[in-house]
Parts: sequence; C-alpha cells; structure tokens
Amino acid sequence: MTATHDLGTPQLAATDLLRSAFRRHAAGVAVITAFGSRPVGFTATSLTSVAAEPPLLSFGIGTGSSSWPVIADAEHVGVHILGENQRELAATFARSGADRFAAPTRWQPGPHGVPVLDGVLASLVCRVAARIPAGDHRVVIGEVVSGTVPEDLGTGRPLLYHHGGFNALRD
Repeated sequence: MTATHDLGTPQLAATDLLRSAFRRHAAGVAVITAFGSRPVGFTATSLTSVAAEPPLLSFGIGTGSSSWPVIADAEHVGVHILGENQRELAATFARSGADRFAAPTRWQPGPHGVPVLDGVLASLVCRVAARIPAGDHRVVIGEVVSGTVPEDLGTGRPLLYHHGGFNALRD
C-alpha cells in the first residue's frame, strides 16, 4: 500500500499535525496521583491498558509538569477514571498552579500512601514498574496492585476529552 499526498493540501509541521490529529481523537479522562512531601496529581488522557498478565497500564507525563518530580520518585501511583459528571475535577487537576487537593476535591490516603479520589468510576493503585523516556515526556508503566470499582456507580458513563474540551457520550 502506498500513501500519497494531495499536492493541493497544505502540509502541517509534524508537531502541529500530531496535535491536529489528536484533537479529533476522543480519549477517556483520568487523574493520576502520588505522594511525596505533598500530594500531587494531574489530568491525563494518555491512559492505556497494556497487559492483563501481569496487570499493566501506562500513561504519559511531561517532564516539565509540576507533578513530575514526585512521580519520578514515586514507588506507587493512583489512577482514577473519571465519570461524565466530573468535568470540574478534571479541570482542577489540569489547571496549572491550582491547589488540586483543596476543597471541594474529596480524597483520602490510600494503600501505599497514594492519594485516592472519592466518587470516581474506578480507582487503581499501581506499583511503578518503569519510566521510559519519550521526548519531553516519560511513559510510566504501572502494575495494578489494588483498587476499587464502586458498585453504586453501576457501569457509569466516562468523561471524554475531545477537540480541546471535556465531553460526555451522547445517547
């Protein structure tokens, strides 16, 4: 199979092309947390299931992120899958300079000291298995060691990130 370019279509620089393409890609929204001298967390749309045996997942984090120094040293992290009603929580953890763990954020210390958010569709505590350099980011591989999927939330409806904003599924 051969790929050809439409010579009448302007070509984007590779970085702009990647950003433009992924604005069209809907992704689930998660919050990643860890504890160092203080709790840290950030909103991630790069969460991926990697393997079932052992149970591995991955996410990306920028090395310029305020959370990176803690994640870089953390033995365990929390992974929280957000529901469609948690846009404000996602925005709080995406906001630079915000006190992400102040009210109204509800959380508690969980296994291995990991901050665990209340009311999410699922929360997982993972042992950090690897941190892989990837440009100005690191891909973190975590092995799931514990977690909860609250029954009272039923199947829940996920929060999605698409075209620069938080969205819900439509019926």
